[in-house]
Amino acid sequence: MSRFLKGYLEKAQELSAQGIDFVTVTLIQPEGHVPQDIGAKAIVTAQGIFWGTVGGGRLEAHAIQHAHDMMVKTASKELTEPHSLRYDLKKDLNMVCGGYATLFFELSTSSSWNIVVFGAGHVVQATVPLIASFDCTVWCIDSREEWLNKLPQRPNLKKILTTDLPEYVHQLPKNLFYLCITQGHATDLPIVREILKKGDALFIGVIGSVQKAKTLKNTLKEEGFAQEIIDQIQCPIGLPIGTNAPAEIAVSIASQLLQKRDSLGL
Repeated sequence: MSRFLKGYLEKAQELSAQGIDFVTVTLIQPEGHVPQDIGAKAIVTAQGIFWGTVGGGRLEAHAIQHAHDMMVKTASKELTEPHSLRYDLKKDLNMVCGGYATLFFELSTSSSWNIVVFGAGHVVQATVPLIASFDCTVWCIDSREEWLNKLPQRPNLKKILTTDLPEYVHQLPKNLFYLCITQGHATDLPIVREILKKGDALFIGVIGSVQKAKTLKNTLKEEGFAQEIIDQIQCPIGLPIGTNAPAEIAVSIASQLLQKRDSLGL
């Protein structure tokens, strides 16, 4: 992978992880004298150029304006598909260099329903593909690259590799559905603690037994968290249906998420 492409992917992932909409602009067909080479990229957010360039000057100014128009259309619920625009640099933009440039525009947006899953083990392997089939954005966060790699590639699924899962809570956007499905109480507790400190969760679900729920909530109470805050935690997560098979647990979790989403009117 080239350093240029790696830089683009890192910046795109950074914006996606923060739930920020952006447009990727790529120069796909330069003809004649143009200010950049084929494959040049820029990332445009609502604030303007975030990374890269497709040539600067009037060409880039038009690209930024068109990208902003795409984001506005999305905000008004109009669908905007990836597409290309061909510019005559002299006729359309009054640029003395002449030539033609074709730019490809691709919009990346976050859904109004955002779900974060901590863990990537067996239950998550069944749950994430199911919930990622909904109209939502899903983050799956784990310290084990090999487990993250087992998950399917989906446009609305962001895989985050980090060794500090609790700290990553504070790098995420607000108003999320949180699922803690890690390797056990010892790894779930620090994550739940940071979610409660952040204080903006729409849903907090933790996998486990009734006994685990009691231990988790008693520990948080001893640490000084208010009872009404602790009561937000759904543990065991999922509706009381099915067996303990990962696929059936996944259905029970997905059902509870849909139930909560509908109650919030998302």
